[in-house]
Amino acid sequence: MDKLNAMSAFIHVVEQQSFTKAAQILNLPRSTLTDAIKQLETQLNTRLLFRTTRQVRPTDEGQIYYERCKYILSYINESDHDFLHAKPQGTLKIEVHGIFASHFILPKLRDFLSEFPQIQLQLTESDRYVDVIKEGIDCVIRIGQLNNSELIVRHLGNIQQVTLASPQYLQQYGIPHHLDALKSHVMVGFYSTARQKNLPLEFMVEGELKNYDLPFMIQVNGAHTYSAAAKQHFGLIQVPRYGHVDELEKGVLCEVLSHYPVPSLPVSLLYPSKTLVSPRQKVFIEWIVQLFKRYPLG
Repeated sequence: MDKLNAMSAFIHVVEQQSFTKAAQILNLPRSTLTDAIKQLETQLNTRLLFRTTRQVRPTDEGQIYYERCKYILSYINESDHDFLHAKPQGTLKIEVHGIFASHFILPKLRDFLSEFPQIQLQLTESDRYVDVIKEGIDCVIRIGQLNNSELIVRHLGNIQQVTLASPQYLQQYGIPHHLDALKSHVMVGFYSTARQKNLPLEFMVEGELKNYDLPFMIQVNGAHTYSAAAKQHFGLIQVPRYGHVDELEKGVLCEVLSHYPVPSLPVSLLYPSKTLVSPRQKVFIEWIVQLFKRYPLG
């Protein structure tokens, strides 16, 4: 029995004036309480209790120790209560794609911070796989398929993707109307630092995934540069529709092969532990899950 439990057992024995009654209240064997008190007396090198066949009462030293144990355990219980019921506070570190954050999270984030004004939110942008424990990150929001992970994963929804190109590119290479036409096209290469490889164009054909590794003149590893390269006529790209609504409306980029759907991208919330979650983590996890239930990504 650890020290705090032994102190609690000692308090019960003193208050009940009986090992048997204290053992019944604590639902423990009487011998366990006896051993715990003996261990305390050995550690303190002090006799704490007078024992007779009819009664157990504290010695003078035992009475002092009893009062101090009561104070210590009361203080611990109050501290635990204050922590568990306190308004969440402190810095909350979130790793997320910048475009995704600006489109889906930032417009609603003031509601969260108004409810929890003592939380300071720190957003970092990356698509790499981070060591959340080593880097002190509370939550990660990931877009795309995940590698095997020991982190807790909460699915937030799926993002629709489209295949795009600039009007000038299509004027030069032609508008592809079927997948066989891709043989005469090029793409903007995208190297995924998370997956450590260049990503092909992907299409669903009669329920089956088809990959197309087209040649490219330029390869990038960032979402902004990927879209910018397409606007500069370097090739076909596949991107989430939500981030390119303005370009589509203005004709800066055009959708092609719309009858060949691009696989949607899963969006996931990841965090280190299901049980050891700080109050600020807990309220953010609950808020972000409910946010995407109210405003589905699809």
